[in-house]
Amino acid sequence: MRSTTQKELAENLGVSEVTLSRASNGNTSLPLLEKIAVTLDVPISALFEAERDFIAFVRRNGETFTFDSEQALKEYAATLPVEDK
Repeated sequence: MRSTTQKELAENLGVSEVTLSRASNGNTSLPLLEKIAVTLDVPISALFEAERDFIAFVRRNGETFTFDSEQALKEYAATLPVEDK
């Protein structure tokens, strides 16, 4: 799955980044939530699930790596040459 920036998502939804930011803070309407869910191809209930405590994206040498824990990110960082840290 490709990650999407807030700017890209706002453009796909036809709303401003400010509107999308407000939506992420709980200030939105049901029609916009439905539109977000459809655009992200997730059930609307996924928008209400508890957020993960940690998520990180690292782009290196043209590849994007996703880490869902700080420990996984640290383990990845430990494999990098010293000059890349």
